[in-house]
Amino acid sequence: MKPASGTRKPYIGTTRSLVLALDVGTTFSGVSYAILEPGEVPKIHGVTRFPGQEHVAGNSKIPSIMYYDPSGSMKAAGAEAENATIVAEAEDEGWTKAELFKLRLRPKSMKLKMNGMRLAPLPTGKTAVDVFGDFLSYLFRCTRSFIIDTHANGPALWHAVENDIQFVLSHPNGWEGAQQSKMRRAAVYGGLIPDTDEGRARIRFVTEGEASLHACVLNGLAADNPSGHGFIVADAGGGTLDISSYAIRGTAPLVIEEIAPPDCECVFAGSVFVSRRARAFFGEKLRNSKYGTSDALDHITKRFDETTKRLFRDRKEMQFVPFGSPLDKDLTVGIRGGQLKLTGAEVAALFEPSIEAAVSSIKTQIEASGGAVKSVWLVGGFAASPWLFSQLQERLSRYQVAVSRPDTQTSKAVADGAIGFYCDHHVSARISKFMYGVEYLREFDPKDEEHIARKHRLFEMPSGPKLLPDAFDCILARSVRVKESNVFSRKYCTEVTNLSTLSVFEVEVWCYRGGDTVPKWIHRSSDEFSTLCYVRADLSPLAGSAQAKQGRGGKMYWTIVFSIEIHFGLTEFKARIKWVDNVRVRFAFFEDIF
Repeated sequence: MKPASGTRKPYIGTTRSLVLALDVGTTFSGVSYAILEPGEVPKIHGVTRFPGQEHVAGNSKIPSIMYYDPSGSMKAAGAEAENATIVAEAEDEGWTKAELFKLRLRPKSMKLKMNGMRLAPLPTGKTAVDVFGDFLSYLFRCTRSFIIDTHANGPALWHAVENDIQFVLSHPNGWEGAQQSKMRRAAVYGGLIPDTDEGRARIRFVTEGEASLHACVLNGLAADNPSGHGFIVADAGGGTLDISSYAIRGTAPLVIEEIAPPDCECVFAGSVFVSRRARAFFGEKLRNSKYGTSDALDHITKRFDETTKRLFRDRKEMQFVPFGSPLDKDLTVGIRGGQLKLTGAEVAALFEPSIEAAVSSIKTQIEASGGAVKSVWLVGGFAASPWLFSQLQERLSRYQVAVSRPDTQTSKAVADGAIGFYCDHHVSARISKFMYGVEYLREFDPKDEEHIARKHRLFEMPSGPKLLPDAFDCILARSVRVKESNVFSRKYCTEVTNLSTLSVFEVEVWCYRGGDTVPKWIHRSSDEFSTLCYVRADLSPLAGSAQAKQGRGGKMYWTIVFSIEIHFGLTEFKARIKWVDNVRVRFAFFEDIF
């Protein structure tokens, strides 16, 4: 089987265009792009030069950090923000460092385990969306400069495409519509797109799991996987471990289907949490040493990140963190010649929670696939860790699952894969992660104890029936195989006593995370339930055709019939109201609620 780039079809558009994939990671970020020429096969490029990295050829990642001055103005970002001059100026001027800001966009139901540490405060006057937007803006400006500087007739090329650039934003598997809405707002804030329907339509989303899948296909790994055998793509990044399961269903063209619900709880066990555990461990180990100050601990942890964490491979060997000069010495805590000595077991313990989380998540996916999974492809920046790789190989061998990783740069898998997703679209079916539905009114049963307990909320419809609110009606169940063309629909009716209310008709779409059993009721205070979106429509045109009826007490009412449709086959959830107006079918699409 050829890699995807060999089977990619020529671009069928009529004008030159540009698609950018912005991968904002928890700790590092990157950009890939493709210039779309009519009739030509798109080729994926990476932005390999950023400000502050001019001396490093071919580096495709920059740190996801920024500095803000006290007024809330962004002063430095990326590799520039790690420059010694900038760090000194930041300290002198009282600048605020923004890092790990991506974690602030996570769903409220997803809790972080930070070993007692907290995320640093946001810069003055900035929200998490603003900070994310500032970083998107920085990446966009860097990409513009790179394309103009490196392509023939770069200025003319950019001028031709700049008003219709398509964007692909990647996010962890467990993020949903609310997080996508925040990211789209951040893109508007950062100046990537105008705040119009046309502008917002230029943003597409892809999960990091599916982007990583496309990156693996680009590297030819699908050629080694027999058709029908399941495989897992494990994207081990700075913040999250995104685990997804797929199987190849066809080879000409290449067709891939998701075979188990992706790990939707967002395993927050990426490399940054190894560093956080190391920081806490060093604080305890060095608390009575002159090297136990906050600044010294930050520096030692940074050096651990850059050396020991990346190279660690054997728990039986002594490990060293080089952080100072040959004169730095404190034998009571294991510091000699500017190096902190650690046992291999101590370093292994820092990795252990992340490794256990990865094994547990992969095991869950193997079980959910019914044993179809035969291999695991490990990608992402954390995948470069020899210890993580060897431990996954060892611990998953009992399940007859082989673990491998691409021999190319795994750290840029998501950005490249996001472009592959845009161009190739190999995944034809996905598995629903949660249960989706709406509230409806359930007829009161005086013999049902649950109904009796809710009797205080009982109300009567104009036509007579006594009903209870907060009943849950499932439109799309969990773990359902969904093709891109599938539409899930349910028909409903309501009664109104005033036709003017039709101009602001609204339906709330709910997401239920509590398992496969359909709940009877919506528990609004429970973490298992959340509002996914509202669908709003102006149904006032129905007023002319609606037939008035006489209800109890002689009061007039009108019955309105409509359907709720859910489109789930793509990586972005869509919902809409459908109704018939004088034999014409009309629709209203969902609106963001965040």
